[in-house]
Amino acid sequence: MIEIPVFDTTGKEVGKVSVDEAAFGGKVHLKLLRDVVVMYLANKRQGTASTKRRGEVEGSTRKPWKQKHTGRARSGTVRSPLWRKGGVIFGPQPRDYRYDMPKQMKRHALDSALLSKFRDKETKILSGYAPAKAKTSEFAKLLKALGIQGSVLVGTKAIDKNAYLSARNVPRTMLMPVADFNAYDVVKHKTLLLTKDAFEALVAARKG
Repeated sequence: MIEIPVFDTTGKEVGKVSVDEAAFGGKVHLKLLRDVVVMYLANKRQGTASTKRRGEVEGSTRKPWKQKHTGRARSGTVRSPLWRKGGVIFGPQPRDYRYDMPKQMKRHALDSALLSKFRDKETKILSGYAPAKAKTSEFAKLLKALGIQGSVLVGTKAIDKNAYLSARNVPRTMLMPVADFNAYDVVKHKTLLLTKDAFEALVAARKG
């Protein structure tokens, strides 16, 4: 069992909750986690890099000089990749880098990412957070009270418009419902901050 501290909105620790490692796979599968993170990064690539080959650059197709008896190296075209302003050899062309993996693998990778955050004590649970209005300064003050520095992923049980608007302009902060979590976002951020009902929803979903 792993114990995770629970804090109120003033930053005071009010208790701990226990989580069974077996509910999250019981083991951090590093290779699977790496493979899934690489997939998410590949899917973010635009794939618009483009270079011109020798048949696409501007220039004459005439042979610059005759083949023999000039004392110079033979040459067939000014568009040769060996020449200045010539084409590019095996340069990048627009392509789609996207690929997918089975849902079960992505789910197991997410469990491994969450379990690693629990084990490394990089998770905090927030109790009683229900903003009545969107206010970025109040959310920044909350993070400071919790002692959170660096990047943080904030998980809520459902979509909370006020919480989202409060957090969106805080640097290196991402807020989303736990149902939208993926392994890449979890490992990318230094700290995982979960509301209490969001944590209970994560555990309940895996018990089911």
